[in-house]
This record gives sequence, C-alpha cells and structure tokens, in this order.
Amino acid sequence: MASSISRPARMNSRSEPAESLAESAALPPRDRWDAILVIAIFASIGLLAYAALATPLLQPLVDVARREHWSMLWVRPTIIWITMGLLLLCLRTALWLAYRPFEAVRVEDAPAMTVLIPAYNEGAMVEDTIASVVAARYPRERLQVIAIDDGSTDDTWHHIRHAALRFPGLVMPVRLPVNRGKRGALAEGFRRATGEVIVTVDSDSVIERGALLAIAGPFRHARVGAVAGKVAVHNRRSSLIPRMLHVRFILSFDYLRSAQSVFRTVYCCPGALAAYRATVVRRVLPGWERQVFLGAPCTYGEDRALTNDILAAGYDTVYQRNAVVHTLVPETYSKLCRMLLRWDRSYIREEFRFARIVWSRPPWSRALALYESFITNLRYPVGYASIALWAINAVKDPGSIVRMLLAIMVVSLVYVLYYLRSERSWDFVFGILYAYFSFFALTWIFPYAALTVRARGWLTR
Repeated sequence: MASSISRPARMNSRSEPAESLAESAALPPRDRWDAILVIAIFASIGLLAYAALATPLLQPLVDVARREHWSMLWVRPTIIWITMGLLLLCLRTALWLAYRPFEAVRVEDAPAMTVLIPAYNEGAMVEDTIASVVAARYPRERLQVIAIDDGSTDDTWHHIRHAALRFPGLVMPVRLPVNRGKRGALAEGFRRATGEVIVTVDSDSVIERGALLAIAGPFRHARVGAVAGKVAVHNRRSSLIPRMLHVRFILSFDYLRSAQSVFRTVYCCPGALAAYRATVVRRVLPGWERQVFLGAPCTYGEDRALTNDILAAGYDTVYQRNAVVHTLVPETYSKLCRMLLRWDRSYIREEFRFARIVWSRPPWSRALALYESFITNLRYPVGYASIALWAINAVKDPGSIVRMLLAIMVVSLVYVLYYLRSERSWDFVFGILYAYFSFFALTWIFPYAALTVRARGWLTR
C-alpha cells in the first residue's frame, strides 16, 4: 500500500525502561486541576509584572546603577526588556496551550523509514538503543536501521555487530575506520539511507514503541521538512543532576517547542530524536557537512545546523509531543558542563545564521520568531549586567543576597506551574533546586562558550 507521506510542492542499571516512563512523558488528562493550573499561570505572570514594574523590588539595583553611572546603559533597557519579556511569556503560554500534536500515521500507511544511530564509545547502551527501535510499532518491511560506529576505541562495535546478528536483515552495521565526529557519522548514514523519512536517534537513548509512527505523522503536510521529538530523561532516578534536568527538559522540550511548533518554526530538532524528509536532507547535505564557522570546521551542534538548513530551504519544522525518547543525561557536574558548553556554542553560532534565515519565513512565522529571538537573546546582556550590579550591591548591603534568593524562588515557582501541567509529580521540587544550581554553578558557561565558540569535538565523554 502506498505511504501517506506528502511529497514536496542493554539498559543502564540505574535507568528506567521506556515503557515505565511512557505515562510520565504524556500530558495528564485535561480536568478541573488543569484549568486551575492555567489560571494560576496567567495570575502568576500578572503578579510578576506587578512586582517588577509597580513595586520597589528592583530599586536597590536601580540605585547602584545610578551610583555607578550605569543608568542609561541598564535601567531603561531593563525596564523595556522586562515589559517585553512578560509579553513574550504570555504569548508563549498562549501558543503552548493552543498546540496540538499531529496524528500518527497508521501502520498500513507508514512511509519507508530509515533510522540512523551514530555511536562513539557508547558500549552496551547502543544495543539497547537499537533494540528499542526494532521493538517500535512499525512495519519491518518499511524499516531500515543503520548503526554507525564512529571510530570507537571501546567495545561499541561488538555490540553493534551483535545487534545486527539479533535482527538480521533489519540492522545495517557501519564502522568508520577513524573518528569523524557525530556530524561525519550522520552524513555517512544519510548517504546510505533508503527511506522517505530519515530518523536520527542518539546512541544513549531509547524510544517509546509508538515513537516512529508518531514522528512520521507530520510529513503528511508537504511543507514539513523536519520534526522534533519529545526528550525525557532516562536516568532521572539515578542522582540529583538528572532529576533537576528532567524538569528542565520538560520545560525546554515541551513548553518552548510546543509554542514554536504553532508557528511552524522549531529552532532545533534534537539529535536524541528527530525526523527529516529525505529529499530535503539530500538537498542540504553537502553544505551541512562542510559547514565552517570563523574559519573552523563545525563538528558539534549538527542538529541545530541541520534544522537551520531545512528552514533556509523553505520548509517548516514542527514538534511532535507523542514521539517520545528517553535519553541518558550527565550525572556529574563536569559532564554536565561539557554538554551545556556544546549546546551554548552551537546556539551562538546558529543564532547568527538564523538571524538571516528568519527573513525568508512566512510573515506570521517571521514576526513571531523575530520577536522571540530578540527578547530571548537580550536576556544575556541584561542578565549579566544585573548580576554585576547585584554583586556590587551585596558588598554594601548583604541583605540584597536574601532578596536575590527570594527572587529566584518566586520566578522558579512560576515555571513550576508549567511543569505541573505537563507532569503532575513531586519532582517539581527539583525544578526549584535547578534554578539555584543554574544561577550559582552554571552562569559562567555561556560567556565561556562565546569565547571558545570555535572549539571542536563530540564533547560527550
């Protein structure tokens, strides 16, 4: 039967099985409590606006700015930014509430699909990833799985070969003689892919059984070139950092991408789970593979770069909430910093590109994306200037430290409401902890990423 796709005009012992997490990945039913949470969200935004603009909450920082002659540089721009930022928060919330996932394709209508799994020193986990893809509900005669060992120095290749023997005729093992980086490994897979839809899955992740049918659904729409899946934390019970990251992921991968999907401009289709229209990928592959930034070849941030290329080619990028992947996240501070450095470096590089690409988007998408990008990026100069003023003020007024801690608590409680609508769990407490952890332990990462933006490598080990 013809496919429904439209053509263009082994597991970590401390991890949980994907099946046991499927319920947490789905939104709770819409009921009375859901309505209460929505009302609480908008009420909290109003209270934030009142506290920031109509009370003396920021007056100590204003006084320091005037005393240090920063008034023109900080006070007025900050008031404007806070006002516009609160409007953006309202807009994102409305779009998030308006978002609806696409209908999954039926088994009999499923298009030919290739799943790429690039791996580097992943060990036994890569076999669990492959097994989760094979176990997904998808017709085997239309499924091709390509596992690429990117020059690993451990036993990754052994596990890939073993998976190929377990699933003969379905898994194609590919071994690169030298490490090319994740982008090079994916490029090899793209060239070998035969499917109409190409899906990428990270080798430290497992997908839910319905993920492949779900992620193929949006391709019924001829303008869709790429689809972002929903990312949840696989090892969320293992230690404090994964617990905090789980809450952050729910907000980043559901709240933000749901809003972006409504105006068909999801900025990054994540490597953990993304799908691409094969004809579009082949068109942009040469430039993506040879991308250079400030004279240095680009090896990291391949997912954001490919998303930008697809947007530049005139296609839409969307989010599919029902296509869920559970990925391992860092459990130590050093590994977390390396992951965030990689993300921030690619963010900086690709934001420069997106600033040009956005002008080719349809008017409605262009207006929303420009507004969101401008306000989001303005948070860096405003935020770091505020931290500097707070530090100066704390020397003379130690009480300002308490006020800052309270402010962090208040803002984090607002975002907790968004999390609770997505997942009603006591884990919201870890979202509050992450706000403090991020402020005191991760603030240095973005400036350092900007200074080392030309760095290369997987940065995953």
